[in-house]
Amino acid sequence: MTQSAVHGRRRATVPPSAPSSTHAPGPRPRGSAVRGRRAAARPGAMRQLAEMASAGGAGQKAGVALAAAGLVLTVTVPTAAAERAAAPASTADTAQQPAITASGDSVVEFAKAAVGSSADPDGQLKHLLAAESAGGITAGESHHVLGAALDSMVPSSPYGYRVSPISGEAGEFHRGQDFAAQCGTAVKAAAGGTVTFAGWHPYGGGNRVVVDHGNGLETTYNHLSSFSVQVGQKVDRGASIALSGTSGASTGCHLHFEVMVNGEVVDPNGWL
Repeated sequence: MTQSAVHGRRRATVPPSAPSSTHAPGPRPRGSAVRGRRAAARPGAMRQLAEMASAGGAGQKAGVALAAAGLVLTVTVPTAAAERAAAPASTADTAQQPAITASGDSVVEFAKAAVGSSADPDGQLKHLLAAESAGGITAGESHHVLGAALDSMVPSSPYGYRVSPISGEAGEFHRGQDFAAQCGTAVKAAAGGTVTFAGWHPYGGGNRVVVDHGNGLETTYNHLSSFSVQVGQKVDRGASIALSGTSGASTGCHLHFEVMVNGEVVDPNGWL
């Protein structure tokens, strides 16, 4: 029996100089599969880039670099200051505002703008009288409700107690407000309404016209030289109804104007 038979089969030896093909280093494969994987990774990175840029807000700068297959991407989000600089200037920014200067001892006055209404005054009066009778209207509500009975309203003898211009006795109660007017001056209705009296007044009023404005409010016009309306006639505010005079208990040409609420005279100045 040979030595090989005694000790069994001997392993073949590999010369040291012969490198093993199994562990031999070499270049990594760059096939289509690798390129496909990298191409598939790029869209996800792009989405991540967009999300980071949007999350940063317009007031920040986000520099995002993505290295994929040798590709570097950088995105910069403009700041708010840059956006304002790029935006067109507004009119308020570009308009030249005048400089206002004043010395330390200057007095600056401010005028209050007048507030008015263009509403129909007769409509206001009708609305006021519809809410309640004339007797329930307050002084603040009645002020300026009636219009002028003359183009020029020049007060003379006031409403209330006075010395009688006829008898000279004190304590006479004057039932209305007198306005100076030459005889023959046009007398106008102070508000729209219905004529309830047009004729001679037996208690000193002379030629007299009474206009009913509804809900207990009436106006009377006295000492007229003549009148141009009749009972039952509808008149508008400002319509000419008579001419001033000095008929009845009068000492000269003027208009005696009265306001009656529920049959009782009141101060006409509270309604004019």
